[in-house]
Amino acid sequence: MAELKLDISNVFPFVSKEVIYGYKEEATRHLKALHYKTGAGSDLTGWIDLPSRITEDYISEIEETARELGDMAEIVVLIGIGGSSAGAKAIISALSHNFEYLTERNKFPYILFAGQNIGEDYLSELLQVLDKKSYAIIVISKSGTTTETAIAFRILKNHLENQVGLIEARKRIIAITDREKGALRTLTNQLDYKSFVIPEDTGGRYSLLTPVGLLPIATAGFNIRNLIEGARVMAKRTGLFVSFEKNPSALYAVTRNALYKSGKTTEILVNYNNKLNFLSEWWKQLYGESEGKENKGIFPASVNFPADLHSLGQYIQEGERNLFENVISVADTDHALYIPKDTDNFDQLNYLAGKRMDEVNKMAEFGAILAHVDGGVPNIRIEIPRINEYHLGELIYFFKKACGISGYLLGVNPFDQPGVEAYKRNMFALLEKPGFEEETRKIRERIGR
Repeated sequence: MAELKLDISNVFPFVSKEVIYGYKEEATRHLKALHYKTGAGSDLTGWIDLPSRITEDYISEIEETARELGDMAEIVVLIGIGGSSAGAKAIISALSHNFEYLTERNKFPYILFAGQNIGEDYLSELLQVLDKKSYAIIVISKSGTTTETAIAFRILKNHLENQVGLIEARKRIIAITDREKGALRTLTNQLDYKSFVIPEDTGGRYSLLTPVGLLPIATAGFNIRNLIEGARVMAKRTGLFVSFEKNPSALYAVTRNALYKSGKTTEILVNYNNKLNFLSEWWKQLYGESEGKENKGIFPASVNFPADLHSLGQYIQEGERNLFENVISVADTDHALYIPKDTDNFDQLNYLAGKRMDEVNKMAEFGAILAHVDGGVPNIRIEIPRINEYHLGELIYFFKKACGISGYLLGVNPFDQPGVEAYKRNMFALLEKPGFEEETRKIRERIGR
């Protein structure tokens, strides 16, 4: 079977192959630290061998719950923020019809998202939609007290209970949370919600192959077995006994760190298929939250080409030379659309007649890579054969494994996120949360309110 390919040849004009391969010993040491759980944050590395530990019973229970949700609801609202929703949204968006909201969906529920913002208009308009639909809820939170998620769940839980009654609402709420502790676990036990456990050894942004990602993806009608299999195969390709030269995650990790040390401090993830837009969002959280610590880290950004070639393309070509690109290329598409010949040739495009749209897209990709490399922007290219569950499973595991190695190369713990708490403390103080009285006084003095 065709597999994910990594091409770093367009980095060598900027950082030599000898420099990159000089990281071999260090990268191998960090790979062992991930597998043997001897590195920083090792208590959160359960995702490393997770694809091989997923059992048939585990998959079957998730699939059965997904079917039950489909039988009772036209819409399933996933309530979560960050790693609790970004991965599922990335995969569902990548696999869905581009115009799904205009197509007939009789077999599987439509997945909507809440709790990822505190938008009053967003949630109000979501309630307007749900007023006229049968729906269910998947709420994802380890603690149950994450502000954005908890507010959305409180409002939607109340709405659902008013719509279908307390007893029926309990059947339509699935909780994915901690095994024993936390507000959501307490509520789940009190109201007898069906629930799944977020593994203690897997952090949110690494949790896509737990029920956090698998249940909503299965509910949307996609094959989680193939997703898991793709990840399992990539786990083998990036495992302990694979040589450094053949390990794509290790090579990607050292390449980006070598570029960082050469002054390339911003990495731009590029895609030429809009179905991958939300995968870019998942990738930005994975790398931004994992590496941005101790005044270190490559800044992760993303663009959607060719649209952004007509906006940010100018900056990438001629702006600050602190950039490098990482292109996700899709070898083949699901459809074949040929450009017709026009008798009048008013647009002067008859030289393209008979060519597939994807050929034009690929030439835009290769043309931009050449132009940007010539303009001083190193390029890493990752090719997947096509967008499907199996190859997305490969891709997400590839990025996660590389992120762990890369964080260790950078000298940080890639599995915690201490800086995320800073805004929360300020927000709680400003909202006068009990227990934050002193912080409230200080921050109000500081901002003059």
